[in-house]
Amino acid sequence: MNSVAEEDVDALIARAKSAAPAEISDNATVVANGRVLSKGTNSWICLPNTFPNDGMPMCNDPVWMEMLDAMVNKKDFKADRIGISYMLQGDIGAGVSNSDPYHSDPKKADDYVEMGAHLMIIVPEEMLKGLTDDPSAGGPYIMWKDTPYRHIMVPISSKALK
Repeated sequence: MNSVAEEDVDALIARAKSAAPAEISDNATVVANGRVLSKGTNSWICLPNTFPNDGMPMCNDPVWMEMLDAMVNKKDFKADRIGISYMLQGDIGAGVSNSDPYHSDPKKADDYVEMGAHLMIIVPEEMLKGLTDDPSAGGPYIMWKDTPYRHIMVPISSKALK
């Protein structure tokens, strides 16, 4: 993927907004590489990339944005309320290690995982009791279980939603 300066801003905005239902993304702020491309009227932030230049859009509520900031800056994070993130385009081809958000080569991780359309939910840790961290178990599972950035992955479809 190209940088924001090289890529069509309208295409970046469209890709970012494709991550969530229109009821959310139509009024969300779109940010790419720290730059606001489109100012919204609700509290949601849509990004054209999950990780730098991966082309995997996501839309996040304020709790998810707090967690992402903590993760990027390697700061502690403790969920004290529910947070929601949409990835309706999935992350096929750009997945991650299910246990280590900082894995140096996630595609070679023993627990590499990628999925089609999904929802991600941050909850206080005590609410995760009884939920598996095995992505192959079918249904929701915990990603990054032993880190402050733990969250529930909720599969929606095996492919991207258009």
